[in-house]
Amino acid sequence: MTESLVIMGVAGCGKSSLGAAVAQATGLALVEGDNFHSPDSRAKMSQGIALTDADRDGWLSVLGEQLRAHPQGLVLTCSALKRSYRERLRQAAPGLRFVFLDINREQAQARVSARAQQHFFSTTLVDSQFATLEDPTGEPGVLRVDALKSLAMLQAEVSQWLVMRKEQA
Repeated sequence: MTESLVIMGVAGCGKSSLGAAVAQATGLALVEGDNFHSPDSRAKMSQGIALTDADRDGWLSVLGEQLRAHPQGLVLTCSALKRSYRERLRQAAPGLRFVFLDINREQAQARVSARAQQHFFSTTLVDSQFATLEDPTGEPGVLRVDALKSLAMLQAEVSQWLVMRKEQA
């Protein structure tokens, strides 16, 4: 059973920040999913073109390889918007857990706009993220958290959940 965890949600929800905080708190490696998008996918997103399932296929394969390459566990940041994407990641790491950073469209749009100069993701794609999102709440091994809480509160909530899950195992 893996100790790996995916920090997931739409663009602007805080995956990178929470992923780094959880990785530091747990001592697990951090893998930024965005770093594994192909140059073509990055170009599409920077031009405001939403990725298709076909565009994401190779990316999900590489992220699955990353999970398998870290049998001791890792923290992976990945949008994992559709259940089928989460299932592919679960196949790579049985027992994989997900933290869903839940945020509304307006707040996500504001955050993506605020980082527009530093990030390849186009602000015009926020709506497509919400259109693609299949809410994972209720799936096994998923913790839903409010993305608008402070980073310290979120990290504490995730750490407490991980401890409780370990005690139940």
